[in-house]
Amino acid sequence: MTSYSRWTLRTEHTSYTVRLSPDGPWAELDAWGPLGVEDGPSALDWSRRTHFVTPADAAPAEYLPYGLRPFTGSELIAARPGQDRGVWWDFEGAEEGEGSLRLTFTDDVLGLRTVLCYETLPGTDVILRWTELTSTEELRLERLDSAAVNIPVTGTARLTYLTGQWSQEFQRTQLDLPRGTFTMGSHQGAPGHGYAPWLAVQDGEAAAAYGIALEWPGNWHMTAEAEPGGSVRVRAGRVPHEGVVHLTPGETLTTPRLACAFSPDGLDGLSRVWHRYERHLTGERLHRPRKVLYNSWEATGFDVDGAGQLELAKLAADIGAELFVVDDGWFTGRGDDTGGLGDWYPDPAAFPQGFGPFVEDIRALGLDFGLWVEPEAVSPASRLYAEHPEWVYRIEGRPARLVRNQLLLDLGRTDVQDFVIGTLDRLLGAYDISYLKWDMNRPPTERGRPGDGPVDLDAEHVAGYLRVLDHLRATHPDVTVEGCAGGGARIEHATLARTDVVWPSDNTAPLDRLSIQYGFLHAHAPHVMSSWVTDAPGIFDPRPRSLAFRFVNAICGVLGIGADLRAWTPEERAEAAGWIARYKNVRDVVHRGEARLLGTPHDSTCGVQYDLDDRTVVAALGTGRLDGAPLVPGRPDRLRLRGMDPTAHYRDTATGTTYSGSHLLHYGLPFQWSADHDAELVVLIRQ
Repeated sequence: MTSYSRWTLRTEHTSYTVRLSPDGPWAELDAWGPLGVEDGPSALDWSRRTHFVTPADAAPAEYLPYGLRPFTGSELIAARPGQDRGVWWDFEGAEEGEGSLRLTFTDDVLGLRTVLCYETLPGTDVILRWTELTSTEELRLERLDSAAVNIPVTGTARLTYLTGQWSQEFQRTQLDLPRGTFTMGSHQGAPGHGYAPWLAVQDGEAAAAYGIALEWPGNWHMTAEAEPGGSVRVRAGRVPHEGVVHLTPGETLTTPRLACAFSPDGLDGLSRVWHRYERHLTGERLHRPRKVLYNSWEATGFDVDGAGQLELAKLAADIGAELFVVDDGWFTGRGDDTGGLGDWYPDPAAFPQGFGPFVEDIRALGLDFGLWVEPEAVSPASRLYAEHPEWVYRIEGRPARLVRNQLLLDLGRTDVQDFVIGTLDRLLGAYDISYLKWDMNRPPTERGRPGDGPVDLDAEHVAGYLRVLDHLRATHPDVTVEGCAGGGARIEHATLARTDVVWPSDNTAPLDRLSIQYGFLHAHAPHVMSSWVTDAPGIFDPRPRSLAFRFVNAICGVLGIGADLRAWTPEERAEAAGWIARYKNVRDVVHRGEARLLGTPHDSTCGVQYDLDDRTVVAALGTGRLDGAPLVPGRPDRLRLRGMDPTAHYRDTATGTTYSGSHLLHYGLPFQWSADHDAELVVLIRQ
């Protein structure tokens, strides 16, 4: 144990300093920002400015319980059953490690021990925070947040967050919060389509950006309060479905980890901090190329048969795809969405020669093989439900509500987990499957488990989900796993650490998808963003765009194709083959390079810039009118690059044109958009 009252955690470019408050037994933020920001009087020292509130209510506290902080919001609400709520603790000690810190507080009356935990990750600018709660008595926890994050502002706080709905996820949204409370979250058993568990805060128009992201694939909340003293205090954590968690004597409850990040370079710089962190989460799998996939869903829907799938696979192989994925509809009883879920056996009528020979035929084309599953779902008409009706979430005496004609398995049960693990092991063992797409199309509604008393169902489901994913990673390490939940409803760091790619949205229309991907790349890395080229028309922005636009947009992440290739002309398939070949030449830059968002989808030209070693790749997209207006006819639009060496020179590999770095920074790359030319992929080599 140490006796210091001030501790500093350092990342690659930032520092985070915590101190014991002079006003009471709690930890509070002293400084957070670029390295060295802690040297000087604290900008957050608000002690003794507490009119009509307690010192704890005015403090930039890292974590405080109701009891010590009665008025302005607390992170922990606890009580013994039948007794008054409140925690009053004392500081017990600190434990410092290499890049870690643990601060312990105890309430001897309540029998509660609270440990605030901090950890840095080498090579990133992310600090992880979480809390461990241990009791000697039975306690009711009505609130159990992971942490509070204090952000000093001198003016109006600007919040940036990601909103949406099904087919319109990850819309970048901004709100100025001069005073008051902002909150978002989900009670759908998953992060949900409506909000991502990610938030950025800036001091008005100031460049510096602070960000947080919650690692939790269940119910959650984030709440930001612009407080009277000139600060934004953000609380984040999971939300128990039952509204309360029972802590038994001797049990330790660990909250989800909250990742905290800072960049002096605004939202764009903050996005690169998150990208580096997610490359860290991926680990060695980052260096395994994400293969160009073809998925048959938009071509065939539920009408799956071996001959038709093989026909599509041959066309996909001809244009350069490396992986063929059979989506929903391959298993028994799945002629539509009313049956089959839970009975995970290939439909013999669809594959009369056998599923194994079908997979071998696909692989004989030089393609890897992938399969869609929805392990948490069950159809009421399935054999599984007939045998195990007790496995679904239900409330005794209440009707079971169908969503998408299906029910949800209680994955918190170990027997259900074992069934899912056994099913996936059987499929992956019996067939040469290289890719697994895990979908979830139905949130829990009647969420109960009759006969088990008070159970933390949300946390148990999350634990079961992560147990299955951890099993897949350990037992089938070479299988690529895609995370999907009706699109982007379950994308957060716990899932991203265990999957290879995620599916941001079911909407693949070109301009709609551009807006989705623009928001997604603020929070998440290109190497996890699965993006398809399809024939889908726009839902929200129906303006037509070329095949080239669809490919360049999809190349911004992990390229896939989902169109019905049988309907494409030979010329379209030849063009597609060209784009796929170009993608393969630059995917290491896209997936491992530093990404910069250039412009927004509302500008006439926008794009993404990727830099790795001496190569720069620019995916440029014409998003406005394509007849020259509102530009002067004949005058090219320009896209200014960033991060280039102004003294260096860069050669365009397609045209041979050489630009100085200063020119690219000041004037930018020229693009002459027209009705038949609305996208370009530019590769620059530093000379």
